[in-house]
Amino acid sequence: MTANATQLAAALAALAALLAEEQTPEKVEAEPETRALPNRTLLTVEEAAQYLGIGRTKTYELVSSGEIESVRIGRLRRVPRAAIDSYAERLISQQISERAA
Repeated sequence: MTANATQLAAALAALAALLAEEQTPEKVEAEPETRALPNRTLLTVEEAAQYLGIGRTKTYELVSSGEIESVRIGRLRRVPRAAIDSYAERLISQQISERAA
């Protein structure tokens, strides 16, 4: 290599090193932030799903089938916290009785 080519290669290497230092790592897709559940008696179906730790679609199925009680307020569907707790208790007691049998 000639002196100019060597200097150019060294300058490019230094520039690449500087650029690498300045670049911030790309954001890794993180899980969506979980918001704290509001301290209300009636929750949305999405909040009920979050409260149970299950998916929204499954929660809608449970509400539609009546396994989890819900109420309508105008066009809105709301799930009482007590209904969610009752559903969870039923699941637990059902599984305990199945294990005992």
